[in-house]
Amino acid sequence: MATRQLLISAALREERLERRRNRRRLRNQLNISNIPDLEFVGNYRLSRELFEELCQDIVPLLPPKGRRHGIEPTLKILTALNFYARGSYQGSVGQNMDGPMAQQTVSRCLQEVTTALNAPHILRKHIRFPQNRNERNLIKQKFYDKYGLPAVVGCIDCSHVAIVRPSEHEERYFNRKHFHSINTQVICDSDLLITNVDASYGGATHDAYIWRECEIRNHLEGLQDETVYLLGDSGYALREHMMTPVDNAVENSPEGRYNYLQKRVRCTIERTFGVLKGRWRCLLAARELHYCPETAGKIILACCVLHNMCIRAGIEGPELTEEEHQSERTRQVPFETAASSTQALQAGRRARNSLIQMLERNR
Repeated sequence: MATRQLLISAALREERLERRRNRRRLRNQLNISNIPDLEFVGNYRLSRELFEELCQDIVPLLPPKGRRHGIEPTLKILTALNFYARGSYQGSVGQNMDGPMAQQTVSRCLQEVTTALNAPHILRKHIRFPQNRNERNLIKQKFYDKYGLPAVVGCIDCSHVAIVRPSEHEERYFNRKHFHSINTQVICDSDLLITNVDASYGGATHDAYIWRECEIRNHLEGLQDETVYLLGDSGYALREHMMTPVDNAVENSPEGRYNYLQKRVRCTIERTFGVLKGRWRCLLAARELHYCPETAGKIILACCVLHNMCIRAGIEGPELTEEEHQSERTRQVPFETAASSTQALQAGRRARNSLIQMLERNR
């Protein structure tokens, strides 16, 4: 009996070694230059040129190969990109012929690449809110040229990214749709570029609270002698720098026309979420990131970095189907009307009324 168990153990050990050798042979045979361009973009969402740029940025941040047969840095990046893009479980990514590897190896590659994409200087390079008047004026002008609404430096909203039930502080992540999530706040410009993102709050946190704690709010409030607006839905408190819809506005009234335009411009953030999640499907709310909240937040930030790289390079991504759009809408948590202090609310109403009057004069 003991001899039989020893033979079985030896056979299993040899089988594992043979699988490892086969994976290594397949990885060694991989030559990305042989992958057709359309297939490369389809698998990894980046063009070959953009992939090379990404490698220049983050290969120095990846751990060096510890062994002669260690995974090449470029293959680690391809593996992570494939996971972000397909939203597949790690095991299935590891089975692909373009990067065969064990599930544990895929997990390690994903963590290393995600950590590199979250390096502070990488985040600052690719996700940057306008810091001076000239930069803000460029964004304002683009919004005005496209929509005719002045002084807009961004649109803001939150979107839920599903995660598995966390082992700690589970109540912070359980949202009103009864699943666990990261409530991710994003600000975008008119080109769908993400200028600010916060993926540090659980799904139980309201949108308005995340905004109250956001450093961008303090930045905008500190601007002097400059009219600057973010556009948000009614889940945000009306402020001098935060333009929200007018409640119960009559259609074809000045307020109704403002609401129509404000919503039309605010669709920019909805399109940004659609493009982001269409390209990086691991973020779809119908799926789950099987990671702790901290790691899930880093994956979200990594996808936002890659999103901006693709937008700037003009690379088209796969769009969500109508069924996927509907699934996203169903899984998103509806906003709650934000509470507001009287003095700040009055200042916001004055600013919004001035904007409405200006729009009417310019009709």
